[in-house]
Amino acid sequence: MSAPCPTGVHSAEIGVRDVQACTRFYTEVWRLEPVAARDGSVYLRGSGDYHYILALHPRSQAQLLRLSLAAASRADVDALHLRAQRHGAVALDAPAEVHEPGGGYAFAFRDPEGRALRVIADDQRHAAAPASPDQPLRITHIVLNTPQQERAAAFWIDALGFELSDRSLLTFLRCSADHHSIAFHPGEHCTLHHIAFEMQDIDAVMRGAGRMREHGHPIEWGVGRHGPGNNVFAYFVGPEDFVIEYTAEVEQVGTQHRARAPEQWRYPAGRTDLWGATPPPSARMQAAQAKIRFAS
Repeated sequence: MSAPCPTGVHSAEIGVRDVQACTRFYTEVWRLEPVAARDGSVYLRGSGDYHYILALHPRSQAQLLRLSLAAASRADVDALHLRAQRHGAVALDAPAEVHEPGGGYAFAFRDPEGRALRVIADDQRHAAAPASPDQPLRITHIVLNTPQQERAAAFWIDALGFELSDRSLLTFLRCSADHHSIAFHPGEHCTLHHIAFEMQDIDAVMRGAGRMREHGHPIEWGVGRHGPGNNVFAYFVGPEDFVIEYTAEVEQVGTQHRARAPEQWRYPAGRTDLWGATPPPSARMQAAQAKIRFAS
């Protein structure tokens, strides 16, 4: 990837009706750590180096407010700002200093389908915490529903420099060696499908899944292994119906990778993943996966 491109998902900001209850869940059960609080909002980190990876903001309904993508430098932020403008981004904020927890230098915009996005660099980082057997490191990918899958993917490729990794039912896009950081799922509306949190390894996914069950949150799909991306997964419906995933072992791809077509990802009858050991996604999860909209 010779042209400037984001380096991965930095963070997600969500609107919730009960910040205190959601904070308890994401710290005591999901195992993130609070790093800042401001104006009723709470910012949470994983064990990786990002200052925060999830921000909870008080709202009258559950919403996806903004996704932030990390960039390697201020120069890359400036270059991506110009590139995004040329390809139809709706400008919100020109590159500038960030006066929010973690600081940094960023620009913000909406894509052609109205999603609020930000590209940020030079933000505050932590020394990575010691590896924990069951604590998320970072947000590794986000899957979004769209009624215009080709158009949505084309913008991220043309305007932000992402590359196509694979197509199945979904379209998988990457901006690093990780098989995907963003994927698009067909849907009637532009909504959130799920947010995936990377765990240290498959053992950590299993430990986290066990802890979730012990706290009354059943596994809605998994534990299994995906075809595209080859990652291990366990899905849950979190507070206010946000679908969240513990995942590990995502496929690492290089410059020689060639995108594969949907027919290469057909499972044998009765399977919904490579292993075939897990039942299909629950009806509850499938309903929640179409529910959370971006704030307008």
